[in-house]
Amino acid sequence: MRAIIYSNDNQECERAESLLKSVQFSGHDISVYHVGQDFSETGFKSEFGEEAEYPQITIDSDGTRHVGGLKDLLHFFKDKGIIL
Repeated sequence: MRAIIYSNDNQECERAESLLKSVQFSGHDISVYHVGQDFSETGFKSEFGEEAEYPQITIDSDGTRHVGGLKDLLHFFKDKGIIL
């Protein structure tokens, strides 16, 4: 499995990475893409919408699934029974 974090290096991006490392994704591939280095702000808005905030997280297992932001990642893990 692979997780991708689209990051602007804010605190929530760091928290998302820490959360992924501490749960199910430990030992799996976690990539962090940085705005201005790996993608443009325009590309980010085009992909995730004008109102999207950082981070945005996708998870690829059977196909790429856009999870959303940090709160969405928490809900995703709760729904999967990974965290309480």
